[in-house]
Amino acid sequence: MTVELGHFAVLLALLVALLQGLLPLVAGARGQALARPAAGLQFGLLALGFAALLQAFVTHDFSVAIVAAHSQRELPLLYRFSALWGGHEGSLLLWVLLLALWGALLAWRAPGRLPPAFAARVLAVLGLLGAGFLGFLLLTSNPFARLSPVPLDGHDLNPLLQDPGMALHPPLLYLGYVGLALPYAFAVAALLEGPLQGAEERWQAWTEAARPWALAAWSCLGGGILLGSFWAYYELGWGGWWFWDAVENAAFMPWLVGTALLHSLAVSARPGGAFRHWTLLLALLGFALSLLGTFLVRSGVVSSVHAFASDPQRGLFILGLLGAAVLGGFGLYGWRALQLRAPAPAKPLQLGSRAGLLMLNNVLLAAACGTVLLGTLYPLVLDALGAPPISVGAPYFDTVFVPLMLPLLALLGLGPWRRWDAHEPWQAQRPLLPLALGAVASAVVGALVWQQGLGFALGLAAGLWVLASTLALALRGSWATWRGGPRPPLPRWGQWLAHAGLGLFVLGVTASRHFEQTHEFSLATGQGLHAGALHVTLESVRTAQGTNYRALQAQVRVEGPEGQRWLLQPEKRLYGPRQVVMTEAALQRQFGRDLYLSLGEALPDGRWSLRLQVKPGMTAIWLGALAIALGGGLAAWGRRQPRPQLGQQAAPTGVPTPKEPGTAPPLDLLPPPLRGIP
Repeated sequence: MTVELGHFAVLLALLVALLQGLLPLVAGARGQALARPAAGLQFGLLALGFAALLQAFVTHDFSVAIVAAHSQRELPLLYRFSALWGGHEGSLLLWVLLLALWGALLAWRAPGRLPPAFAARVLAVLGLLGAGFLGFLLLTSNPFARLSPVPLDGHDLNPLLQDPGMALHPPLLYLGYVGLALPYAFAVAALLEGPLQGAEERWQAWTEAARPWALAAWSCLGGGILLGSFWAYYELGWGGWWFWDAVENAAFMPWLVGTALLHSLAVSARPGGAFRHWTLLLALLGFALSLLGTFLVRSGVVSSVHAFASDPQRGLFILGLLGAAVLGGFGLYGWRALQLRAPAPAKPLQLGSRAGLLMLNNVLLAAACGTVLLGTLYPLVLDALGAPPISVGAPYFDTVFVPLMLPLLALLGLGPWRRWDAHEPWQAQRPLLPLALGAVASAVVGALVWQQGLGFALGLAAGLWVLASTLALALRGSWATWRGGPRPPLPRWGQWLAHAGLGLFVLGVTASRHFEQTHEFSLATGQGLHAGALHVTLESVRTAQGTNYRALQAQVRVEGPEGQRWLLQPEKRLYGPRQVVMTEAALQRQFGRDLYLSLGEALPDGRWSLRLQVKPGMTAIWLGALAIALGGGLAAWGRRQPRPQLGQQAAPTGVPTPKEPGTAPPLDLLPPPLRGIP
């Protein structure tokens, strides 16, 4: 009965989503007043349906089809929770629940921050999107379908998903995917509102209001990608953390466009409305790419460990939703395009200004996203045309994507030091300290490892440049605050954290690519050998019993060159009803490098094949990616309140007020090495 109540609640949520989407657009002020309560009610109904289905998983109700397909009596409780989104139907219910959550949060935060009519239009767009996905859910992927006769046990959750990381990865990734619907809704609402020419206050208001939501969605998407990459690293057994898989790319492309959108919003929210067309396009494109990723995952057009479904009818339905969102958004943009001209700026945009460098930043990010999109879709297009299948892998992406990132990193280290207008002499604004630190560090380390080649030197220089530039900015802000100057706002600290994280990430990737070692060998029990500077001994192979699996577990002793000793225990696991064999790698983590050991197959002569990888820089990769995601979250949290207008907050006594929010502190508050830098 609980499942039927949940089903009924989701049906009601579809009706409420339609009312939320249509009434604010056709019923005037009265309909607009209903948008906020409708958004909250839709979320409440979907939460009720989700809870009913969750109870079915927890209580082993195998009369529900998806419970029988993705759960089992021996499945641990944590994985019974994650089994709900381990299949297509449950994960789609999670998708629409999170979309409703974003809408409810926006409805809660909108009063006092957005004009009521504009907020109602944003919620109407979210309601129409929710209605489309709820229709897809109920017509093609009903998660409440019953089975008769009822099986005694379920088929178990895919062993690949029986991992704590996969309990968090899909919800966080979906928060990012679905969260990009908010900038899309803001952009569509702005286009629906009418000509923006001459309405500069209105333009600045919606772009400033959209920034924290875009930051939050971008941060969640980055965190979800990080968790998925970390899961692939330790769970799949091959030791990689990024494979340029089509579904990985489907999540990465919206993140790239979201990154460009954040920087474009920073310029658009300023007086004058620069990048107006570009900001709208990025907001529309980001969510369109999220829908494209949903199509790739659920249509069966790609084969991946991430793919949920292979039903062409489901794929066609999502393709229809993608077409409606893209054609609706871009069609509206095309209709309004001629009315969106920004007023001529008092001073022309200079390429050396911060706004000019952000423009180059966006061009490079858009080009990078285009290369990923081409490499992802080209094999699919050829296959659809009946051409011989081809595979586009890491060599293509390394060749076309990485060269675009190097100038982007150079701009990232330089842009925050420039003023918005850059009419001062260039010589007075050079970031001398970070430039000197980056150059000296690169020269010293590069001289020690010159034999690694030009790629290593460029990666090292780029990572150190970004780190040195960002740390110098943080040092300048801290020093000025200590001297009694204005405190850098929280979003600025979030920006510095994200930029520093990117520099650390680049250093980790550079070290991993150029210093990784792989040793493949076979050993009998009690036998040892040297693998580079390490000595490896296979002590034993024994059976072990898990909660819902049986395992062969190897005991491998690894000795370092200085007498260090580690015991690694890689496994081969056999999971329950599915009889699926999984490789569980053993990891020994240190700050500078990981030891990664995988157990292979038993050989006819009684030996066991083993694969040992020495992977430097992995800690820097994970910490850097985490800092990027946390930096976005910190900036979003800092922007949760409306920014004070200029002149509302008095500067501390005796401290000159900066020309604009976020500009450099007065030079007399800076230490001598930082003076002459904006």
